[in-house]
Amino acid sequence: MAIARFPTTVIDCADADALARFYGELLGWEVHVSDGWTEVRADYGQSICFQPVEGYVPPRWPSQTVPQQMHLDVVVDDLDTAEAAVLALGAQKAEHQPGETFRVFLDPAGHPFCLCLS
Repeated sequence: MAIARFPTTVIDCADADALARFYGELLGWEVHVSDGWTEVRADYGQSICFQPVEGYVPPRWPSQTVPQQMHLDVVVDDLDTAEAAVLALGAQKAEHQPGETFRVFLDPAGHPFCLCLS
């Protein structure tokens, strides 16, 4: 049985609205904007979200001196149950937890991802 469903890619950036307009145009997806959060959504449901980050520094491809800036959000039915499951898989809970409807973890390679209530 899966722990989570339908991952959403979240891309950090300096200007979420501008980046969403770019990808909306590129993919032919509709742009949706709400308080500090922007997403592009396909008519079949797939989406990419964009989040503004203060002091954003773009990645230096292909160098890793400034690594790529994105993470995955996955939807879960119960945060406590999902937390126990991902910790058992080898994830670590991040020290900084900025919200109440989601929790931030690090995968075994150190990449952040969030367990989110729908």
